Parts: sequence; structure tokens; C-alpha cells
Amino acid sequence: MHDDSYGKAVLDELRPLHRELRHAIPDVYKGFGEFHKAAFASGMLDVKTKELIALAIGVVQRCDGCIASHSEGAARAGATPQEAAEAIGVAMLMNGGPATIYGPRAYAAFCEFAAVPTG
Repeated sequence: MHDDSYGKAVLDELRPLHRELRHAIPDVYKGFGEFHKAAFASGMLDVKTKELIALAIGVVQRCDGCIASHSEGAARAGATPQEAAEAIGVAMLMNGGPATIYGPRAYAAFCEFAAVPTG
């Protein structure tokens, strides 16, 4: 599967769904937002490293939304395609076969947000 808009398409699909649920349970979303902000605050690990970890976990958890979101986050934080590929490779090692399906999706999403052609 080669889709140049995989990551953005996933986020576009989820955005209105999140908005609707956020209106129904605003305190839950607010709490999650604060948790997210705290977890991704720069500390001993920088934001780029944390985004790459989250991207790898998204692959292992088979979460298209996580893959798209953290591909975008890693690209914005300055991760390179090689760094994303290596993080995805660790996810593949740790998760086996299923990660060989979600890993390429994650790499395509990362390259899309990093504006790097895939081939």
C-alpha cells in the first residue's frame, strides 16, 4: 500500500470525531491534554526522542491515529527519516510480524509530514 496522504488522511478523519467527543467529555480531554504536555516536556529526553518513542509504541499498538500523530510530532521536532526508520525497526524487533505491517505505514506517515519522498 502506497498512499502519499496516509498520515494526514488519518488525522483528518479523526479530527471531527475527537471534536465531538471532546464536547461531550471536556474534562477528560483537558486532563489528557495536560498529561500529554507533561509527558512531552523536554527533560533528560528531548521532545524528538519522546516523539520517536511514541511513534514506535504506536506501531506496536497498531494505532493508526498514534502513528499519524507522532509521525507529525517527530517530523516537527526535527527527526530525520533515518531516525524514524530506526525507531520503527526497534518496534518491529519487539513486536514481530504485526509491526512489519504498521512499520511501513508509520514510515510513510513520517515521510509525508517530513516532506520526504518514499519509494
